[in-house]
Amino acid sequence: MSKVSKQQQHQNRKRRCNVRARKSGLPRLLVFKSNKAVYAHIINDAEGKIVCGTSGLKASGTGIERAKSAGEAVAKLAAEKKITSVVFDRNGYRYHGQIAALAEGARAGGLQF
Repeated sequence: MSKVSKQQQHQNRKRRCNVRARKSGLPRLLVFKSNKAVYAHIINDAEGKIVCGTSGLKASGTGIERAKSAGEAVAKLAAEKKITSVVFDRNGYRYHGQIAALAEGARAGGLQF
């Protein structure tokens, strides 16, 4: 039995998550995590365009605090575009730490998913 690397596990999770999010018809809140910050974009798959987006680069504090402020910021931008409910696409990342903090911030800002 062959071992599956962490990168391959991430790619498998990413592939499964994207298929589910695109089938719903709602805009999706896509999360990307780099070594410096967490990025959040709201994408309308019907038109294939990014509606709005933000990152945690502008905020100060720890990584989790920056992610939470990025979630609140993207929720505020979505409210300006009259978007209230989205599908959360965690892009293959596990739901803990910065990803969970971003989701909590977006919910606190008024997004429903």
